[in-house]
Amino acid sequence: MMKLESAADVDPSSMRAVMGNFATGVTVVSTSTPDGPAGVTINSFTSVSLEPPLVLFCIGRASRTWPAIERTGRFAASFLTGEQESVARRFCASGVDRFAGQDLVTASTGAPILARAAGFVDCRIDRVLDGGDHRVVLGRVVAAGVLNGGRLLVFAHGAYVASGPA
Repeated sequence: MMKLESAADVDPSSMRAVMGNFATGVTVVSTSTPDGPAGVTINSFTSVSLEPPLVLFCIGRASRTWPAIERTGRFAASFLTGEQESVARRFCASGVDRFAGQDLVTASTGAPILARAAGFVDCRIDRVLDGGDHRVVLGRVVAAGVLNGGRLLVFAHGAYVASGPA
């Protein structure tokens, strides 16, 4: 029988290696500020509750986008399609205008939504929890919609992959 690792044996690199075996959806979480839009690629996004409608995402404590989202108290999550890998990479990059060349629509909260995304949720921050080196952000959904069908962008084994029916 194989011996499984104990929690004491799980360091950051082994945690990353194990979690790479779990595919996650890819979103861009964004908000609108007086200085313009702010957004970041997030793959730790999930639905929490249907009644009331709640979602969550996790964001690193060192994120430069988080302070803008926190100040506004609102965000939209755009669910990326399989054709939007370059968008996911752009919203991870530093020192670039992440929104340059993006077609946007405005959510009811004023947050920007990527018009070519598969779908979106528009949220107000419900609460923020401590999550170790991340913050866990719980959002109350105030609007949601499907924009474009097709394959979705997922992240697994350290790479972006288009997944689902064409």
